[in-house]
Amino acid sequence: MKSSVAIDEFIASRDHGEHEQLAPHHYILTLYGLFARPTGVTIPVASVVQLLADLGAEPSSVRSAISRLKKKGVLVSQQTGSGKGYALAAELEPHMQAGDERIFSSPSMNIRDPWLLVSFSVPESERQNRHKIRTGLARMGFGTVNAGLYIGPARLQAEAVEYIREHQLWPYIELFTCEPSGLSDIQEKISRWWNWDKLANEYQSFLNSYQHEVEGWQTALRQGAGDPLEAFRLYMPMITRWRRLPFLDPGLAPELLPDHWVGNTARKLFGDLHRLLSPLSLQHVQQAIPDWKTRSTD
Repeated sequence: MKSSVAIDEFIASRDHGEHEQLAPHHYILTLYGLFARPTGVTIPVASVVQLLADLGAEPSSVRSAISRLKKKGVLVSQQTGSGKGYALAAELEPHMQAGDERIFSSPSMNIRDPWLLVSFSVPESERQNRHKIRTGLARMGFGTVNAGLYIGPARLQAEAVEYIREHQLWPYIELFTCEPSGLSDIQEKISRWWNWDKLANEYQSFLNSYQHEVEGWQTALRQGAGDPLEAFRLYMPMITRWRRLPFLDPGLAPELLPDHWVGNTARKLFGDLHRLLSPLSLQHVQQAIPDWKTRSTD
């Protein structure tokens, strides 16, 4: 199914590492998710090339990435008044909405909330489906109890069901909601189900990269000196690096997190920079897209 290919490509875009060079297709998905999708704007190819050139991407690499995303079904071609353009495929919208909630709303479970268990068994002759299940669940933030049992907050159920349905994996999977019988050793178990050290390192890397930016931008905006281009150049990589982290972090109850959890500090930093940089970045994008106002209200 082409839709499942598109969904796989979209979810796989979260897999870049903390120190990995961001590729054009990462930026393209961020660009469409932030600026095109909320307003229904189709972005002309020339504008995508221009905006990513502002981030240092070569035009040939951008055009190649656009072509690849079109073949995967992530982008769909639409004609605009200024030439050929692209929009995100409609079937990605549920995943975009789930991403919006995680990235910008920071949902977390209550200590009394139920858990979701995903149990699966796949014949060896169909191990490609086993790989799809494990990869998909990991990219949604589920922890690994054992080879055939994954766990996460019950609020992940809708996203998991959508993934299972799109990939026709129901013959291999059972879902259960449950609650622990006691809290005596659940923190120790959780530390085995999720790699807190790795996630803490990624949060700390994000802090190291961006924590020095807040004060300067606060001052610039107070003085009316914020530059839309410079805001865009900081905002796009910041968002692109951040948007994978909420999918590695399951959003557990505060009582279950490690002491002095660095993720809380990193999320506050993200929220501060998002509020400071988003309006200016939008101005820069609007300037790069012909007839923005007309096509954003069609």
